[in-house]
Amino acid sequence: MTTPLLEVKGLKKLFPIKKGMFQQPSFVHAVNGVDITIHKGETLGVVGESGCGKSTLGRCMMRLIEPTSGEIIFEGQDIRTFSKRDMHRTRRNIQMVFQNPFDTLNPKLTIQRILSEPLIAHQIPSWERQKLIEETIEIVGLNKRHLSRYAHEFSGGQRQRIGIARALILRPKLIIADEPVSALDVSIQSQILNLLQDLQEQFALTYIFISHDLSVVEHIADRVAVMYLGEVIELAKKEDLFRNPMHPYAQALLSAVPLSDPDEKKERIILKGDLPSPSNPPAGCKFNPRCHACMDICKTTVPELKEVDGNLVACHLYS
Repeated sequence: MTTPLLEVKGLKKLFPIKKGMFQQPSFVHAVNGVDITIHKGETLGVVGESGCGKSTLGRCMMRLIEPTSGEIIFEGQDIRTFSKRDMHRTRRNIQMVFQNPFDTLNPKLTIQRILSEPLIAHQIPSWERQKLIEETIEIVGLNKRHLSRYAHEFSGGQRQRIGIARALILRPKLIIADEPVSALDVSIQSQILNLLQDLQEQFALTYIFISHDLSVVEHIADRVAVMYLGEVIELAKKEDLFRNPMHPYAQALLSAVPLSDPDEKKERIILKGDLPSPSNPPAGCKFNPRCHACMDICKTTVPELKEVDGNLVACHLYS
């Protein structure tokens, strides 16, 4: 097997909760010991409920948020040990597309200036910048006359194309896409997904695609990691996960995906209770208070993520 492009080992991110002077310190376990490997050219989907740690994981991988512990090995080097200068150089190869492009595009700058900034920051020669800007804006489906406009003059789909252009302009190897289509109309979503797939083929890109929408992930991903309360509880090839989810939480998530055939029926699994607080998670398996298959061992012992029939799954049902 080829060397992974990115390997995450035991990644944790704890956010402290401010309390009184004489109270014990407490933490939100946003990401709690995640292990993920991604190979060049593939798309890894990361799914789960809101608050499960998906976006925090993506930002930790780029060190936009500094992880509490763990390793982030990109092309064989642990970028957590990098200096600011080394990390700046590495970010040329790791870029991010955010959920809401209107919040991430400076309203005071023209699109020309927005696309120029990463080129200036990475000291791309001035004679090469304009060529890259014009080439990239056309690759994402816009044209040169749009460069003199401002972000508010575009539709949501066009703004996301500009966000993708900004991530693509440095020709990175890895793009982390954090809910890139969730703020868009369904008809526009498909256009952006098709654009991402075309760019992946054209530039040999690798994607980490974060989403809560399983139907979108099914369309674009090669493998899928299911997260719950900061942990990966199942990791499998897309076909295996959607055909035969093994973890009870993954089964419940997939049971909620609408079917394309209105005459086809499937049983919906309704989860009981609410998502527990990440600052005070349950003992043992974190999913045990909501799980229909909960056993005594689930309440006391944390299950390990291990291979079962080709899937990686953290559940005592398969011990």
